[in-house]
Order: sequence, then structure tokens, then C-alpha cells
Amino acid sequence: MAAIAISVFSCQNQKIGFVDNGTIINDYQEKKDVEAKFQIKEEAFRKRADSISQAFQLEAQTTQAEAQKIAPSNRKKAEELMGGLQQKQQILQQQIQFEQQQLTQEFQAQIDSLIVKVKDYVKDYGKTNGYTYILGTSDAAASVMYGADENDLTQTVLEALNASYDE
Repeated sequence: MAAIAISVFSCQNQKIGFVDNGTIINDYQEKKDVEAKFQIKEEAFRKRADSISQAFQLEAQTTQAEAQKIAPSNRKKAEELMGGLQQKQQILQQQIQFEQQQLTQEFQAQIDSLIVKVKDYVKDYGKTNGYTYILGTSDAAASVMYGADENDLTQTVLEALNASYDE
């Protein structure tokens, strides 16, 4: 009986809060800035890819017309022209795909870094403000099924996090 009383008493002395992980991450100004920066990069990439594609289409039309002209007299030369065109198309597609992957990986690396930064911030916030636990929850993984509003630190932490980012 004494063990139960000690356990209940020790739980009452713990300061526990929780944050909505999705809100913290998605409303964090630095994440919004990273997304805006990568949206600009993505638009520039798409424009460049479209430009390369259009230039290739013009070259393909010219090469096909040339191959059709010489095909009756020199079939081998026409086949070489078309083969070179196909090879160039594959190289261009690989280049565009590689650049797209690089952009995606760079974006993901920055988002992963941000998530670590937010976790570290929440940990430091908890230590500084005397919390025994700060739990995280989200719609995808609801680890906090209920929490009293006064224990919801989401806005407090988000405001402090954004303020530290602005500095």
C-alpha cells in the first residue's frame, strides 16, 4: 500500500506537457522559408527542363526530316541519325531525372535537419521550464489521447521557436 502511495505522489510532482508535432513543424517560420526557397528552385528547374525539352523537340523534328530525306538513298546514315537522337534523348532524360533527385534529396535533408532542430528546442524548453515530460502528438500518431488545455504547450513553444528563428 505504501508503494502505491509513493507512486501516486511521485507522479503528482511531475510537470508534464504536450505539443502537436504537426502544428509545431508546419507553422515553424523556418520550415515555411525552406519550402518557399525550394518552390523557387523547383520552378526554375521546371522551366529549365521545359526549355531543354522544347529545344530537343525542335532538334528531333529537324533530325527526323533530315533522316527521311536521306533514307531512300542512304538508309544506314538515316538510322545513325535516329540512333544518335535516341541516345541524346536518353542522356537528357537521365540528366533531368538526376537533377530532380538532387533537388528532392537537398529539400529532404533540410527538412530532416529542421525536425532535429525542433526536437532539440523542445527538449531544451522542457529542461529550462522544469518539465519532466513533453509529449508529442499528431493526427497520424496520436500518442496523447487527452491533455488538459493548460498542458498544451504547442503555441507557447511555437512562438518561442519562431522568436528564436527571427533573431
